[in-house]
Amino acid sequence: MVTFKKDIIMRIKDCFLDLVDMELGLLSFETFVKETLLIFQETFHVETVVFYTYQEWKQQFDLAGYVSKKGMRDSLPTYIRLNDYENSMGDHTILRKATQTPLNGQLDLFIEIKYKSERLGFVAIKDVNLPQMDQIDINLLSDLATEYGVLLSKAQNLAGIINEKGKYKQLFRVTEKFHSSMNMDALLGEIILTLQEVYPAFSYFLLLSHDNHNHIDLPIKDLEYDSENIAAMQAYVTGTIQFEDSLIGHRSILYAPLKGKQGVYGVLQVIAPNTLLFSESEIEFITLLAITAGSALENAQLYEQSKKIISDLQLINETSHCLNSNLRLSEIINYMSGQIKRSFEAEEVGFFIHTSEQEMTKVLPGSTDFFQTKQSRPYIEYIKNKIDKENDSLFIGDLNIPLIENVSKYRSIVAIPMEQSESLKGFAIVMHRQPYYFSFETFKLLQSLIHHSTLAFTNSMLREELEKMIITDHLTKLHSRNYLDEVIQRSMREDTQGTFILIDIDNFKVINDTYGHQVGDEVLIQVANLIRGNIREKDVGARWGGEELAIYLPKVSLSTGTSIAERLVEKVSELSKPHVTISCGISYWNKELLDTYKYLFKRADEALYLAKDTGKNKVVTQEDNMRVS
Repeated sequence: MVTFKKDIIMRIKDCFLDLVDMELGLLSFETFVKETLLIFQETFHVETVVFYTYQEWKQQFDLAGYVSKKGMRDSLPTYIRLNDYENSMGDHTILRKATQTPLNGQLDLFIEIKYKSERLGFVAIKDVNLPQMDQIDINLLSDLATEYGVLLSKAQNLAGIINEKGKYKQLFRVTEKFHSSMNMDALLGEIILTLQEVYPAFSYFLLLSHDNHNHIDLPIKDLEYDSENIAAMQAYVTGTIQFEDSLIGHRSILYAPLKGKQGVYGVLQVIAPNTLLFSESEIEFITLLAITAGSALENAQLYEQSKKIISDLQLINETSHCLNSNLRLSEIINYMSGQIKRSFEAEEVGFFIHTSEQEMTKVLPGSTDFFQTKQSRPYIEYIKNKIDKENDSLFIGDLNIPLIENVSKYRSIVAIPMEQSESLKGFAIVMHRQPYYFSFETFKLLQSLIHHSTLAFTNSMLREELEKMIITDHLTKLHSRNYLDEVIQRSMREDTQGTFILIDIDNFKVINDTYGHQVGDEVLIQVANLIRGNIREKDVGARWGGEELAIYLPKVSLSTGTSIAERLVEKVSELSKPHVTISCGISYWNKELLDTYKYLFKRADEALYLAKDTGKNKVVTQEDNMRVS
């Protein structure tokens, strides 16, 4: 019997040594269990041998391996509760052919395996029907159990060391990946991939804040405070690991904060099914992974923030450079609208100024087309009233105001007043249909851009106003004679023809003497208004001097110019109050004839003199004057 015992023990030890690769340090615990079960099966000539390993933190025995000649795997439970085992075994460490066994009579012999009083599991054998098996001494089985416990403990420890080594190799590998990438999606994906490789039976979620909602391919949930998420919020706020155990669901949940040096960037949720407690090694590994991931996320976030700051500074620098290049107002607005639409993906951008009466809001050219429609008025009026009342910028995530029927609703609104020297000049509006579309960082950057641009807007408006004053007659609001001279000279260089009309108000001195100079001025204004109403936008009406006015019609023939002058004579005679008439002298040029700007004026002046001298209230052309001469 002693020889038999030594033989089986030596075979088990040889199996252990054969399975250990001393060079690579590898050992498969599952293979060791299966090979030793085969030794038991062959030695005792039995049908089935199974081994259940004890999981203290689960308080149960899990099926670790079996060998069978008839195949009974489907009838074996995957685990046995500790209470059920103890109720069946009682105080016995070896139990055979009992009516009540841990497997309800499916197996016949149960041998508990321990190492230094630590429970490792049990071996169960079926088909113990040979006489020699019944005659085997209990002490022999006990010695076998003791020796097997020693080898089993060593195999478990060595396998555990190898497993831990593998996990930390994974941690080293993933750390290298973390610090070689600044892509947030890649980092988050690597966290999940590593855990799935190390603990494939667990489930994982990344609990992140709202500004990380675009990682659609990863198991990500919003980190929100509610009654079901207290442990997660505690982990986020305190920066320490939290646990949540569920006896009903028979699972344990671990919340590991993704923590960097400057803060916590989210929480890793690990769900372990069929488990009441996480082992110390699992807690340590997940904690190290979360800390490493937190540092990597912090670096990636700081990198993204630095890129964003650089991009914002470049945007402000480019905008400031453009605004300082003396562009006209319409060019500035066009540029700003384009910059804002491109940089912030805005749908509508509008710039508005207050009129001098502060009662009307004028849309500046260069704003998007929507603000030229009546559908925009509710938005403009609402925002104008809010800014007038609060005297501050507006950052609205989900606007809801009564609108015209069938009008698209713009929910995200940023409105920024344009102020200069503590005076409100107007405001800018940026809109998008999607609610909460613009971030607070976008709002602050838009404020900076608008504040930078307001001075350029104001300077451009003042410059254009000054230009208008220089080229505009103060009384009649027609162009000045200097501007008219410049237009005619340019036209004679670039165009093919043009017509010039010189106009004089008949008997104007009598009007001044009879009604006074104020009425005389009103008559001049009336005639000037009629001139503007009877010419095109590209034609030029000007005050020539005193009661004399002038019109230049670029690219217009003499016959067409004569018709316009005759219509104007008729309108003045009909509509002026007090009643006045005008006389017109017309000259004409074209490229086919050698002509000068000086002689064009001279011919018109001579024609006007003839009109005044032959009855007034009429039109005389240069050709009429030549025939008379």
